[in-house]
Amino acid sequence: MDEENDQSNNQIITPIDKRDLVCELMGIVQTISSYGEYRRTQRRESRNLVRRMKLLIPLLEEIRDFEGQIPESGIKCLVKMKKAFHSAKKLLKTCHCGSKLYLALESEAVIRRYHFVYEKLSQTLDGMPYEELGISDEEKEQVELMIVQFKRSKKRIDTQDMELAMDLMVSLSTDNDRNVDSASIERLAKKLELHTVEDLKAEMISVQELVKERRAHSAESTQRIIDLLDKLKKLAGMEESDVCHEPPVMPKTLEKSTSIAIPNEFLCPITLQIMTDPVIISTGQTYERESIQQWLNSNHHTCPKTGETLTHLSLAPNFALKNLIGEWCLKNNFQLPEKEAPPNPESPSAGSDEKLLSYINDLSSSHLEVQRKAVTKIRMLSKENPEKRTLIANYGGIPPLVQLLSYPDSKIQEHAVTALLNLSIDETNKKLISRENAIPDIIEILQHGGVGAKENSAAALFSLSMLDENKVAIGSLNGIPPLIDLLKNGTIRGRKDAITALFNLSLNHTNKSIAIQEGIVAPLLQLLEEKHFDMVDETLSILLILATHSEGRQEIGNLSFIETLVSLMKDGTPKNKECSVAVLLELSNNNSNLMLAALQYGVYEYLVEIGKDGTDRGQRKAKSILQLMTKTEQIPY
Repeated sequence: MDEENDQSNNQIITPIDKRDLVCELMGIVQTISSYGEYRRTQRRESRNLVRRMKLLIPLLEEIRDFEGQIPESGIKCLVKMKKAFHSAKKLLKTCHCGSKLYLALESEAVIRRYHFVYEKLSQTLDGMPYEELGISDEEKEQVELMIVQFKRSKKRIDTQDMELAMDLMVSLSTDNDRNVDSASIERLAKKLELHTVEDLKAEMISVQELVKERRAHSAESTQRIIDLLDKLKKLAGMEESDVCHEPPVMPKTLEKSTSIAIPNEFLCPITLQIMTDPVIISTGQTYERESIQQWLNSNHHTCPKTGETLTHLSLAPNFALKNLIGEWCLKNNFQLPEKEAPPNPESPSAGSDEKLLSYINDLSSSHLEVQRKAVTKIRMLSKENPEKRTLIANYGGIPPLVQLLSYPDSKIQEHAVTALLNLSIDETNKKLISRENAIPDIIEILQHGGVGAKENSAAALFSLSMLDENKVAIGSLNGIPPLIDLLKNGTIRGRKDAITALFNLSLNHTNKSIAIQEGIVAPLLQLLEEKHFDMVDETLSILLILATHSEGRQEIGNLSFIETLVSLMKDGTPKNKECSVAVLLELSNNNSNLMLAALQYGVYEYLVEIGKDGTDRGQRKAKSILQLMTKTEQIPY
C-alpha cells in the first residue's frame, strides 16, 4: 500500500520538487565525499563506490537543469536512486566509522551489502529515460560504462586476505593461552589499526553502539567481537570492561558530577579523566603523568593522540595547566581524585628492577645452577606484561638469551627459547632478536630439542615470521623441514604450533614451493583424515594457499582428498564447510576432473545446502562452484 502511495506522489512532483530531489541526491554524494578514510578491510570497495557515485554528478546536473516536464518513469528512477543513495550512504558511514572488528569478522556480509547497492544503482540507471530528459550522448555513454562496472563489481569474487583470516582464527581460539597467541593478536591490531589506546577507546565506543543496535540478534557474533576487543585491550595494557553494560567513555569522576561540564582541555586524552599531574611530551600534547608513563613503558614511542614519533621520552610538568585546573576545581567546588604517591628509589619497584638486572647479568654466569635459575626467572617475567618485556630488552637481556640457545643443556635451551618467544610479541623485540642472529639456533632446537623446546621453537618462528624479512630468512635457513616433521610427529600442541608457523611462512611464494617439495601436503591430508576437527580450518587454510601453486594442486588433487572435502561439507562445522568449499573452488577452477570426482561423491546436494544456509563466504563460494558446473555442463540431473 505504501508503495502505491509513493507512486501516486511521484506523479504530482512539480519542477521545484524535482530540483529539490536532484539537489538532495547531489547533497548525499557531497556528504559521502567528505568521509575521508575508510576501514582497511573495506577501503578499496568504499573508494570505488564513492568514485562511481561522484561520476553521476554530471548526470544529476543535466537533470536539474532540464526545463521540460520529467516523465513518470524518470521520477520513479530518481526516487529509486534516492533509496539506493541512502543505502550507499549508510554503508559507507559504517565502513568509515563503524567497528573495525565487526567489519573484519563480517567482511563477507558487508561485501554483500555493497553488491546490493550495485544492483539497485544498475536497475535505476538502466531504466532512466535519457532521450526524454535530453541527456547528452557523452553523459549517456559515461553512464552506460558505469552500469557495466556496477554489474562487474557485483559478480566479482573477492580474494580473502588469508593472513587476516588466519590471525582472526588464532586470535579467537580459546584453547591456547600461551603468548604465541599474542603474536597473531599483535599483527591483527596493526592490520586493523587498533594498537593505540586512542584507537581502542574509539573502537570501544563503536562496539558499544553495535551492541545497542543488535540487541539480542547475532549474540554469538557480537560476543566474538567483544572477546577479541578484550584481547586487544589486554595487549595494549588496558583493563577489560563489560562492553555490554558499561559505556566505556564515562569516567567515574564525571559520573558523580554530571551537572558540571569539565573543560575538555582538563581531561587526559588517554583516560578521559580530569588530570591531577599534567605533563607535556615532545609533540606538545599534554597527558596525565601516570597514563603517558604507562604508555611509554609499554614500548610505545609515538604520541597516543597524534600518532607522531616522539623525538625524546622526557616529560615536562605543565604547571600552567595544573594551576588552571586547581582554580577551576576551587571555583566549582570539584574534588580531584586522590592519586597514590609515585614510588621512590627505595620502593619495591626500584628493587624489582635491580633484581631483574641481576637476573640478566646471571644469564652469563659461569655457574650452571645460577644460569638455570636466571633464565627460568626471565622466562616467567617475560610472560607477565608488556612493561616487563620492554625492561628486559632495554636492560640488554636479549643477547645473552640468544647465546643460551646453543648451550648444551636442554632445560636452559627450552627456557631461553620460550623467553625469546615471549619477548618477540613486541615489534621492537622481534627486530632485536633477529639482529642477534637467533633464527639458526631456534631452528637447531626445533630439530634436536626436547618436546617442549620444539613446540616453543615453532611458536617463536611463527612470531618472528610476522616480519617479511624473517619469512625469507627462515625458509633459506632450512626451517621449513623440521616444522613439517613436527606437523607429522608432534603432540597436538606441537602440531598446532607447526601449522600456524607453516601457514605464515607459506604466504611467501618461495617458501610455498619449498614446503610442497619437502612434503607438507601428506601430513596435512593425514590431519584431515584423522578428523582432528580442532585443526581442520587451519589445515584447509594452508591447503588453499598451496592450491594456488601448480605443484601444490598436483599433490592435493587425489580422490581420497576430494572425498574428505565432500564429507566435511556434509558433516563439518559451518566454518569447516566454508573452508572446504573454498578449496574445492580453487581446485575446480584449474581442473574440471576434480569437480567431476566431487560430483560422484554427492557434492551437489551439499553445495546447494551451503549456498542457501552456509556462512556468507561459504554461500558465495558454493554458488560460484554451482555456476562453474553450469558453464561446464556438469550439473547432475
